[in-house]
Formats: sequence, structure tokens, C-alpha cells
Amino acid sequence: MPKKRSGGGLTGTQQAAKFLGVSVLAGAVLAGIALPAAGALGLAAKGTVQGFDEIPANLKRPPLSQRTTILDSKGGQIATVYSRDRTVVPLADISPYMQKAIVAIEDSRFYEHGAIDLKGVLRALNRNAQSGGVSQGASTLTQQYVKNVFVEEAGDNPDKVAQATQQTLGRKIQELKYAIQVEEELGKKKILENYLNITFFGQQAYGVEAAAQRYYSKSAKDLKVEEAAMLAGIVQSPSRYDPVNDTQEATKRRNTVLQRMADIRDISQAEADRAKATPVNLKVSKPKNGCITAVSGSGFFCDYVREVFLSDPVFGKNKEDRAKVWNQGGLTIRTTLDPKAQKSAQASIKDHVYQTDSVATAVTMVQPGTGKIMAMGQSRPYGFGKTETQINYSVDKQRGGSNYGFPTGSTFKPFVAAAALEQGRPPTQVYPAPFKIPYPTVQTCSGKPWVNTDNAEVPNEDESEVGPYALKEAMAKSVNTYFVQMIADIGMCPVMEMTTKMGVVQGNGEKLPEVPAISLGSKGVSPLTMANAYATFANRGTYCTPTAIESIRTADGKSLRVPKSTCDKVMSERTADTVNTLLRGVVDSGTGQQAGLQSRDNAGKTGTTDARRNAWFVGYTPTLSGAVWVGSPTQQVKMENITIGGQWQEKVFGGQVPGPIWRDAMSGALEGQPAPSFISVPIPDPPKEKDKGKPGDGKPGDDRGQTNGGQEPFPGISIPPDLIGGGTNRGQTNGGGNGNSSTGGWPDLG
Repeated sequence: MPKKRSGGGLTGTQQAAKFLGVSVLAGAVLAGIALPAAGALGLAAKGTVQGFDEIPANLKRPPLSQRTTILDSKGGQIATVYSRDRTVVPLADISPYMQKAIVAIEDSRFYEHGAIDLKGVLRALNRNAQSGGVSQGASTLTQQYVKNVFVEEAGDNPDKVAQATQQTLGRKIQELKYAIQVEEELGKKKILENYLNITFFGQQAYGVEAAAQRYYSKSAKDLKVEEAAMLAGIVQSPSRYDPVNDTQEATKRRNTVLQRMADIRDISQAEADRAKATPVNLKVSKPKNGCITAVSGSGFFCDYVREVFLSDPVFGKNKEDRAKVWNQGGLTIRTTLDPKAQKSAQASIKDHVYQTDSVATAVTMVQPGTGKIMAMGQSRPYGFGKTETQINYSVDKQRGGSNYGFPTGSTFKPFVAAAALEQGRPPTQVYPAPFKIPYPTVQTCSGKPWVNTDNAEVPNEDESEVGPYALKEAMAKSVNTYFVQMIADIGMCPVMEMTTKMGVVQGNGEKLPEVPAISLGSKGVSPLTMANAYATFANRGTYCTPTAIESIRTADGKSLRVPKSTCDKVMSERTADTVNTLLRGVVDSGTGQQAGLQSRDNAGKTGTTDARRNAWFVGYTPTLSGAVWVGSPTQQVKMENITIGGQWQEKVFGGQVPGPIWRDAMSGALEGQPAPSFISVPIPDPPKEKDKGKPGDGKPGDDRGQTNGGQEPFPGISIPPDLIGGGTNRGQTNGGGNGNSSTGGWPDLG
């Protein structure tokens, strides 16, 4: 390679090359002619720039990425999220000092030259020739703006960013041609406005408004001269001149900008001197980006909104398109989250389960009839710490939840009851329901029976729970054997059809398996799914898909289409009203008494799974449905002899820990709101225990005094035959879909 002369200057070859390069750049731009296809510069060689005329004349200016604001249903801010923290503002909202400072230090002849500043080019050539390197650039503000457009378009792709910033002759020629177009189309003031909104000011701040907020906690329109000079000085090297990390270096740079402003008479020398003498007085605002900054514990709901946006086809035909819109930002998203309900849920969580407990809780509330998610919170906050998590315990895996959801225990039993009622079984249906039975043979949707070849048994929670029971009492006491016999009576298919119509799937998105243990909630489901399914009962049999987004407005004020809840009638009003009546009994006198609300009609169901690894309460009023889960996210903790929320628990039941959480959360959410009533269905009680054994009391096997030939244990109430001991099909197989693994292990505990 050519060497420098002994005197330190450039060789003749080097000087000629530099002069030729600048001449080509300047001449090509000014004349608008094609660059030579070949020659000394080799511009047409493979891997170099195209001919000047072949460069597309239309610079694509993508909308600038901005912050997205997520609001609750009342318009309060939940969080701001962004790929780049930027708020675009018009030139009128940018301090005149800021406008003058950036021009003074970056391109003082901005208003005098066109897309290229020939004086600047020649000055840079001279300085660089003297230094033997590149000590001064010649880019105008317009060229810098064009380069920033390329960088913005590259996004977070490192290869594209490298291409956009590469210092090659070809790239410079591209910038120059686009700069000509921009000068013609936009004019100086618009170029300056765009530049101030696109350029990077360090500390994650893109654009002058974000920079003013970051460093001085004020708007760009309120910047003083010394503050404007500080920000203008950062642009050349955001890391070197960062006033947060190197105040001394940043102050020198600020003073250089102030002096330059005085030199070109934007301010007087006296103003410059006063500003130089002013100490740097930063008022730094930390970046507030992402769902981790959400208020009232709504970080997981915020994340759910993002997941919905990235997965719903309404926002783009594929995930890449949707991600592009999300990262572009500038959106105002109004959600369904009710701030009152959210605060109440978080307050109840805080009172009953501590962040540091060995178990966690999740609470989700849904509005019946609309599917609107009103609250979503959990005891382990959104974050990266030891007792924090980014897993949303309230939702399915595809929306950022746990891999499988959590076994629901007896909270599944109302689905079985609804399916049976829809099949014509009366609300007075009686089954023998002994303390313990083998899982019976059950018909599946395929027509092949499920058979208990392993002789797995299901017991009730307490040995005193011995039938016969009618549905009302069995629901209130959460009698396991009753509902196993019910599902054997009606078959699996009605239950599968009912749960499918009510949106009940496993936490991993798969359908529920056709095994009788499903009646005891052996499979994992998310709290949102359960709250929304129970809302169907409150809504008198009409199921509505859950929804989190009310509206979206873009940065330019346009409205985007958003996914809407769809509602379908999935059971008769009579069935729903009957289930409501049954579940009122659970909170009035059954396992859920500690959850009951005193001021309004309410209904619900408890659930406690095998080894007490999960405890649930899912309940509702006519206007709000809520699900509470308590347990170990890893399913490793057995909730016996355990402290939860500072309270010692010998054995955790669904009504004992989740129930009070639900009660307090719902009470606060509904405070001051109307209290409509359910429509009750009369369900006659069977004869009382003290009357059993007397002549004609209807006790199974006793036909004394009966008028029905001893075929019915209670007048008008039937017990399906052959429900104890597995039925007549014992020993059949179902293609391997049975055994302990199919039954789901130990039964629900109520």
C-alpha cells in the first residue's frame, strides 16, 4: 500500500484518490448524471454501488417507532411499552434553542445549502488530507436524516443496521441521491422536525421529546438554552457525551455547542457565557418500558394483551407482520381491565398470600355476558427476581402461562351436572354414592367404553360421606363418588361436548381426555378459563369468549380493528338457573361457606386436588365471575402443615384459603354496584335422615309402604342401576386408554 512521505503528508496517489472521490460525489449529485459504469473507481464492479440513475428515487420513510400506551377501561395508564422510546412532536413543540443548537453543531449552513454542502465537502477534504485520515465528515443534516431512516428501517436486525451505517462510497452516494429527493419533497423545516424526532440521544431515548424527558423530566418545548446545547452535543457520540455517566466530558461538549451558537450569532456571546457558567442540573427520569412497570400488579394482564396482539390474525396475517406493527408502536390500547376490580384483587392477594410463601395464588375476574377480563393478578410479581416470575399463572401456555395449567379438583363438577341436566336428568337425581368405589365403565364419544382394568378406586373426602345422595346435597358436600357415578350414567360425550362449548381446554391448549377422573378435575386448566366458563352459568347459559382489548388507536388517530367476544347459547336457561341454584347451596351451607358474600346473590364451587397440591374457589354473581387458584406452580408442595399469608394451615381446602381470597376480591370489585338476583329453581330435598328407615321412607332396598313396587328410593327420584363396582363391562379394554394414568391419580378432596 502507498506510504506517507517522510514529511508526514499524503502521497500524490492518496491526494488524487481523495480529490477524485469527492469530485465524483459532488459532481454526480449536482449534475444528477450517471456515474461511470467502470473505471478507476470500479463503481460497477460486483459488490459496489449501482449506477447513480439506477438507485430508486423514492426513499421509503417508515413511520417512526414510538411508545405504545396501554390503558385500563377508565382511561388510566397501565404501562408503556416500546422497542424504541420515542414520542413524535411537531417542530412547534420543540424549543427554538433546541432547533438552533442542533443546526449550529451539526450543520450550521443547513438553511443555505441544498442536499450537499460543497463548502463543507471541500473543508472536510482539506482537514482530512492534512490529518492523513478522516477527522471531519461532510454530511449535511439532510444526509444524516436519510441515514437515520435506513437505521430505523433496519430495526433490531444487526446485519441490516450494519448495512445502514457502513462507511462506503456506495452508501454515501445512495444517501446523497435520497437527500436530493427529501430536500425537494419536505423542505428545511420538515427535515429538521423529522431529524429531531428520529435521531438517538442515548439512554434509550430516541427523538428530542424522549431525550428531554429522560435527562430533564420536561417537554422538549420547555428546554433552556444550556439544556438544548447539552442534548445537541450528545448526538455526535451518545456514549462519549452521556451526561449521566460522564458529566465532565458532556459539559465540555455542551460548551462547545454554546460557543458555536454564539459564533454564528444564534445567541449573543454574553448568553453563551452565562449558559457555560450554569452547572449541569440533570433531573433524570429512568426508562419506564414494558409490562414490568405496570401499575396495581397488572403486569401479567399487560403481557396478556401483548400476547393477544402477537397471536390474533386480526392484527396481521402472520406473526412477523403482527410483531412489526407491535414494535412500530405508537398505539393507544384501551383494555377491559377495571381499575377498581384490579386493585381489589391485588389487595386481597396481598392480605392472604405472601410473595415469599412456598405457594402462590392467581386471581382472575371476568364479566358475564361480554367476556371482558376485569382483573388479573397473582402473588408473585412480574419480574426476574427470586420470588418473581414472568409466567402468568392465570392463562394458558400460548398466552404466556404455565405449561399445563393446574388441576381444578371439584370445581369441574358443575360441568358434569350441567351436562347431565341437559341430558334430561332431574335436579333431584339420586346415586348410591358410597364412601369408595372402583371407577366404573364409561362410554366415550367414540362408542368404545373406558374400562378400569387396573381396579383404581375413588373415595370421598370423609368416611362419613356415604350415600345415597341427591344432586343438591352431593354438590354442596362435593361428594366424589356421586359425580363419578353421574358421568358413568350419562357417558363421557355429553361432558366433553359441554366443556368444549364452554371453552374449557387444558392449559397446554389440548382437549380434555375422555376418562371418568375428569369429573374430579384431574387435568390442568387455567384460572381465566375457569372464571370465563363459570360466567356462562351467570349469563344463563350463554358462553362468551374472553376478551382483553376494547379499542386501539394509531399514532395518527386511526382506529384498528380489534378482536371481539363471540357469544353462543351452550345450555338452556333452565339448566343454567338450576346450576346457579345448586352452587348457591355451596356458599350458603356447603364447602364454600367461608367464601360467601353477604350483600348479594352469589354462587360457587370449591376444589382441592390430590395431596392438596392445588386448592380452588371459582364463583360468581350475576355480574362478575372470578377464579382463585392456590398452589405450587411446580406442583411440588403439599399444602399440609403449611404457613400461607402468615396463617398456619393444618390442611388446605378450597373453601378455606382460596374462598376468602375470592370473597375479599369480589367484595371490593362490586362495592357500590347494583346487586341483581339469580333466578332460582325449586329443588325439593329428599327425606331427612331422621325419617329414613321408617315404613315407606324410600330407603334403598326397603319397599315398605311404597306404592311404586319398590323401584324408586324416593318418589319421583331414580337411581340408575349397575353404578357400583364398575358395571357389567368389567374386564373390557379401551385400547390402552385406562388404568391409573388415565384416571388421573388420586381423586379430588372437595
